[in-house]
Amino acid sequence: MKHAAIAAALAFATIATGAHAADTPKKQMEKCYGVSKAGQNDCAAGPGTSCAATATKDYQGDAWTLVEKGTCTTIKTPKGFGSLTPVKR
Repeated sequence: MKHAAIAAALAFATIATGAHAADTPKKQMEKCYGVSKAGQNDCAAGPGTSCAATATKDYQGDAWTLVEKGTCTTIKTPKGFGSLTPVKR
């Protein structure tokens, strides 16, 4: 009987933990252009590139990185602030 009680307690703890994890909201993310270092963008690095890690220049204006929503335009680089749309640099 003792083993059954332990098994039931462990099962309940697992279910409770799973429910808690599902209730935790995920951070919302947004694309931020012009903040990536060369080769560290998430995608869309302009003509002649395919996707992630293809930016050829630091802070390339047409390459984006996912950042926490609401922070993009506060990210300062040597070439200016991040942008929610592609920028010419």
